[in-house]
Amino acid sequence: MGRVIAVTGKGGTGKTAVTAMILRDLINDSSKKTLRILAIDADPDANLADALGVKVSKTIGDMREFMQQSRYTTPPDTDKQVLFESKLFEILVEENAYDLLVMGKPEGSGCYCFVNNLLRGIMDKTISDYDLTLIDTPAGLEHFSRKTIPDLDALIVVTDESRRGLTTAERIRDMSKGLDMKYKELYVVVNKVTPERKEKVLETAKDLGLKVIGTVPYDQNLAKFDLVGDPLMNLPGDSPAVAETRQIVSKLGL
Repeated sequence: MGRVIAVTGKGGTGKTAVTAMILRDLINDSSKKTLRILAIDADPDANLADALGVKVSKTIGDMREFMQQSRYTTPPDTDKQVLFESKLFEILVEENAYDLLVMGKPEGSGCYCFVNNLLRGIMDKTISDYDLTLIDTPAGLEHFSRKTIPDLDALIVVTDESRRGLTTAERIRDMSKGLDMKYKELYVVVNKVTPERKEKVLETAKDLGLKVIGTVPYDQNLAKFDLVGDPLMNLPGDSPAVAETRQIVSKLGL
């Protein structure tokens, strides 16, 4: 079974950007061309596809509508597993170097319980087919508390350089223990770090018992791409954020 890595953090910290840049580094590394990668955007706001520059026509939210209606529109002897797998094939976006699944928002009102169950079923069905599954999660730990996300090899918490941001990472770590989440390692990536703050950030993280594997500097290229909505996959290779992400990927052992 391949490795499973999830990226989490407060909204606005740049977790989707970090996820996209990790994927960018992997698919641009010629030594990893044979790596089978599944990227999952588990956030209903579905920003990862935009960061990757991928057009998505169908999501897991759309799949919910079909599966619910199929209870009334398909013959009683229909093989639900076959039906499930056929719809899964429709929403799986196959790119040259990776596959992408997007949760999306279901139509109409109601809770996300059925969509979460679909996501869990899809991951149970698919992740064994890949060497690496990289999950961009929503802000907070709801998916983990509901056991939607599977056991992890690594949980990456993305935060900003403030003391408050690092304290939030500490709380996420402590909450994850209370939820009995299964992961082998928990790492912190501090995003948009300024040079004069870097040493203090690392010192604070050490005092809090946090394992920092990356301090992504503020990057004008990245800020410009975000502003105009350009895919982060097109960031130049000499961008500071890209260079630091390369080190993060190495420390993850990917």
